[in-house]
Amino acid sequence: MTTGRGAKPVVAVTSGEPAGVGPELCARLAGREWPVTPVILGDIDLLRARAALTGSPLRFVPWEGQASPDGALPVLHVPLARPSRPGVLDAANGRYVLELLDRAIKGCMEGEFAAMVTAPVHKGVICESLGAPDAMPFSGHTEYLAEQTHTPRVVMMLVGGGMRVALVTTHLPLAQVPAAVTAPALEETIRILHTDLVRHFGITAPRILVAGLNPHAGEGGHMGREEIDVIIPVLERLRAEGMQLIGPLPADTLFVPHTLAQGDAVLAMYHDQGLPVLKHASFGGGVNVTLGLPIIRTSVDHGTALDLAGSGKADPGSLFAALDLAATMVAARAVR
Repeated sequence: MTTGRGAKPVVAVTSGEPAGVGPELCARLAGREWPVTPVILGDIDLLRARAALTGSPLRFVPWEGQASPDGALPVLHVPLARPSRPGVLDAANGRYVLELLDRAIKGCMEGEFAAMVTAPVHKGVICESLGAPDAMPFSGHTEYLAEQTHTPRVVMMLVGGGMRVALVTTHLPLAQVPAAVTAPALEETIRILHTDLVRHFGITAPRILVAGLNPHAGEGGHMGREEIDVIIPVLERLRAEGMQLIGPLPADTLFVPHTLAQGDAVLAMYHDQGLPVLKHASFGGGVNVTLGLPIIRTSVDHGTALDLAGSGKADPGSLFAALDLAATMVAARAVR
């Protein structure tokens, strides 16, 4: 969807956990010129109160399908279940957070929004609100988006510090990683990563640097056989289809500038293999991207920061970067 002013695409920005820094970070989107029209999804009174608390002289107006001509920040109002205080979690508002996500997903699927950007949520509060905290019915944004869009497999990729790092496995105990790096999982992940680098990033012939699982990429089988038995056969099969796949590479030397310059993205086998390097280079300005969805979704790379909520000290850099990247992805998709 586009607005009447400059025909800019409209991007939904969910304000996340109301007790966290999300609402005040969303308020900071005002006062800047964006290549898209951001629409904040949240309780408009909460946003006004949090802006006032942090000393932001902002105006919020209800979203009516077009950008406000006087620069006020448009808000698609979703009412809180109960008033929220900075830093104080309340399970009564757990379902409110899901309502924000559901409305953004619906808008993206129906073409009302060109993309969605998410501020952080608190998984525990949402699970408690659903009545089964031990069962963990909500394990995170990524899993929820996949379920709601009926997507069988998604890929987490972080962008920042001049890098794109995607993951084969995400939030698994380290002891479970080798068994999860199967040929089907690796092949599906590479196909999704390759497709979305073309579709959303405008890279016509992506070059993907693939990390090995073991130290020294297994060193010919002396430090593990996953490279020989799983990774190399998958890479050879996909190379035969024309994909540019470099590896498996030892992870300890993959992230040097010379090697990174040879690729458009890195594929790491597990969470802490790839993300510490990227976060060292970009923390506070990194972006989490969910690949494989039928919609565009980017997110901040940090949590709810309850201790900073209401203080005005939270850094909006990651949210700004997430909105900028969503705009770039929307533009890349539009030219295809």
